[in-house]
Amino acid sequence: MSEHKTMNPLVSIIMGSTSDLPVMEKACQWLDDHQIPFEVNALSAHRTPQAVEAFARAAAGRGVEVIIAAAGMAAALPGVIAAQTTLPVIGVPIKGMLDGLDALLSIVQMPPGIPVATVGVNAAQNAAVLAAQILALSHEDVAENVAKFKSSLVAKIAKANDDLAAVQYSYKTN
Repeated sequence: MSEHKTMNPLVSIIMGSTSDLPVMEKACQWLDDHQIPFEVNALSAHRTPQAVEAFARAAAGRGVEVIIAAAGMAAALPGVIAAQTTLPVIGVPIKGMLDGLDALLSIVQMPPGIPVATVGVNAAQNAAVLAAQILALSHEDVAENVAKFKSSLVAKIAKANDDLAAVQYSYKTN
């Protein structure tokens, strides 16, 4: 059995259906690139409510420390999970109807005591970064990787400005 299959996930990525995978692949890839063990599953708040409840209640006991939950349209999944666990839940609204505004509002407007941290519509990578920042509070290796990633953002903008400096226009002054 490979080493990766025996790791315990620190992050659990849950989506309402596999149709959300093209968006959520950005979170999977980011976590994979930064060597953070994660799992991916499809659970539906409306079609499999008992499975969602069982998952949410058992996640912490399995070593999961952060849950990323993606949902579109009615977007109940992140809130239903948050109601059943003390783990931090990060909601990713998926663009569907109304350019994802319906999902965004459904996820962000939670009742008192049931918070869901919410990133932008289809912003799966930001959900992964936020999950890593939460993990970094108690995992030194993750903290080091997050710091390197943040530093790379500075270098990326510096390179972009160097590239822009080479672009020529008749009236460009820089």
